[in-house]
Amino acid sequence: MIRERLSLVHDRIEAAALRAGRAPEDITLIAVSKVKPAADIQEAYAAGQRHFGESYIQEFQNKRRDLTDLPGAIFHLIGKLQSNKTAPASRLFDVIQTVHSQKVARRLNESGKALDVFIEIKLSDEESKSGAVTEDLAGLKSYIESCENLKLRGLMTIPPWSDDPQAARPYFRRLRELAEQHQLAELSMGMSHDMEVAIEEGATIVRVGTAIFGKRVRPQ
Repeated sequence: MIRERLSLVHDRIEAAALRAGRAPEDITLIAVSKVKPAADIQEAYAAGQRHFGESYIQEFQNKRRDLTDLPGAIFHLIGKLQSNKTAPASRLFDVIQTVHSQKVARRLNESGKALDVFIEIKLSDEESKSGAVTEDLAGLKSYIESCENLKLRGLMTIPPWSDDPQAARPYFRRLRELAEQHQLAELSMGMSHDMEVAIEEGATIVRVGTAIFGKRVRPQ
């Protein structure tokens, strides 16, 4: 089932990219496997998937031991990162997509592990959303670029939820404009229901969970 769902998601990515005049191979699919068992990750890996996204450090730590035989797998932290959790995050993940402050960047750098990172930008007023405000982007970018163990790849955002995928378009467009303004190449944006809109607005990474693994039950 996961193999078939992955194929359908790739078809959607290809169709959206071609409509936007883009190359489908320029878009990376992250399979969001949070709260899903290690067996689901292994099944997706067997189907050719290599990038996986997780949101909860403790949860991923518990299943990481069952994922040691997946050469080439790349694990992204896409959930909120508190500064006191940077040590385990740096051990568990290859890419941190939710850097939102100099304090978090400093502690990740101090881990001594080479990490690819994204700056998470908060573009809405929702209290549930985290990220750096746009006014702090220039300073945070400069600081990360001074960190010897961190490689800044781009920007990430999560727009407010809406049943209408088009409602996310202004947020995706704004993130693209910020990336262009600050000369950052990659944009991590778009999920199962709105990835086509994100691709039209320039996403280089889409984070897709439900369309691959099915609906998830959030931990209590």
